Amino acid sequence: MSRLASALPVLHQRNFRWFFLSRAINTVGGMMTPVTIAFAVLKIDNSASALGVVLTAEMGMNVLCLLFGGVIADRLPRRAVMQTCYLVMAAVQLTMCFSLLSGWATVASMTVLGAISGGVSAFSMPAQQGLIPQLVTREQLQQADSLMSFVRNGATFIGPVIGTVLVASLGPELALAVDGLSFLGAAVLLAKVVLPPAARSATSMLTQLREGWSEFISRTWLWVVVLAFGILNAIQMGVWVVVGPVIAKNNPQLGISGWGIVLGAEAVGMLLMSVVLMRVHIHRLLLNGMACISLISIPLLLLGIHPETRVLAVAALLGGAGSQVFGTAWTVAMMEQIPSAVLSRVSSYDMLGSFIAIPIGTMAFGWLASHIDIRPLVIVAGCCYALVALVTLLVPSVRGLTRLPDQPSDKGELQTTP
Repeated sequence: MSRLASALPVLHQRNFRWFFLSRAINTVGGMMTPVTIAFAVLKIDNSASALGVVLTAEMGMNVLCLLFGGVIADRLPRRAVMQTCYLVMAAVQLTMCFSLLSGWATVASMTVLGAISGGVSAFSMPAQQGLIPQLVTREQLQQADSLMSFVRNGATFIGPVIGTVLVASLGPELALAVDGLSFLGAAVLLAKVVLPPAARSATSMLTQLREGWSEFISRTWLWVVVLAFGILNAIQMGVWVVVGPVIAKNNPQLGISGWGIVLGAEAVGMLLMSVVLMRVHIHRLLLNGMACISLISIPLLLLGIHPETRVLAVAALLGGAGSQVFGTAWTVAMMEQIPSAVLSRVSSYDMLGSFIAIPIGTMAFGWLASHIDIRPLVIVAGCCYALVALVTLLVPSVRGLTRLPDQPSDKGELQTTP
C-alpha cells in the first residue's frame, strides 16, 4: 500500500485510503453476489423462470427505492448510510445461507431477500457518490474515480471467478456465507473513515425530493445526458445482453466461447483505460465523454455486419475504453458541478433516468429479435446509438463543460497521513 500511495497522491488522504479498502472488498463481494445467488436459486428450483422472478424483484425494488435512497444519503451521514447498507447486505446473504442449510429456502423467500438486496443497493449507491467529494480535494476527483474504476473493472473478472470457485467447491450455501462476510469486512473498514458531523436537515423528505429535482432540471447538460442515456442504455442492454448471445450461439465465426472472449475484451478495455485516467487529465469533460461513449456503436454495428471473434473483440476493447472515459468524465462533472449537500439526491435522479428504460429495451429487443431479421435490427440499433450519443454534443452546455480550477481543500474535511 505504501508504494501505491506514493505513486497515487489521492491515497495520501487517510480517509480515502480506508474508503478505498472498504470499497475494494465490497466490490469484489458484490461481483460474487450474482453468481452465488443464481446458483442458490437454481438449487431450489432448477428453472430459468424462478431465477428470473428473483432477479426481477431485485432490479424492480432498486428502481423504486432510488429517489428515497438519494434523500436519505443527503439527510444522514453518508458513511453511516453505507455501513448500514453493508450490514443489511451481510444479513441478507447470511440469511440465504442459513435458509439453504436448514432446508426452508423457497423461491418466494429468495425473492423477498432479493428485493431487500435491490432496495439496499439503491441507498448505498447515492451515498457513495456523495461521499467521495468529502474525502479528496477537487483536483484529485478524477484520480479517485479512476482508482475506484480500476478496482471495479478488476473485480468484474475476479468476483465471478471467486464466486464460481466457491460455489463449485463449497456449494452455494457457504459461498453465500463468504459473500456475506465480505460485506461485514467492508463495514468494519469504513468505520475508520472519520468526518465532521453532518448538519441535520429540518425539511421534509418531499421537500428534499423537490429540491433535488430542481437542482437536476436546472442544469441542461445534466438532464440532456441522462435523457440520452435512458435511450443508450436501453439499446446497449437490448442488443449486447439479449441479442448478442443469440447471434453468438448461431454463428460459427463467433460461438459461445468467442462471445466470452469479446466480453472479456470489453472489460480489459475498461480496465486499461482506468489506469490511463489515473494520470491523464480530462479537461473537456462531456465533449470527450460523449464522443468516447459513441465508440460503443462500433461493436454493436459489427455484431450485425461481421460477427467474427477477433474483429469484434478489438471493437469491444475500444468500446470498453470509451465507456470508461465517459464514466470518469461524468462522475467528475457531477462531483464538481453539484453542491455536496444535494449530490446524492441528484445522483439518484441520474440513476433513475439512466436505468428506468433498461427493462423496456431488453423486452423490446427480445420481441423484435423473434419477429424480424436480427442482423439488420442490430445494425440500425448501432446507428441509432451513435446518433443519440453525438447529438448531445449539439447542446452548448454539454460540449462546453470543463473542469473547474483547482482550489484549496476544506481543512475540516480532509485528513492526511501524519
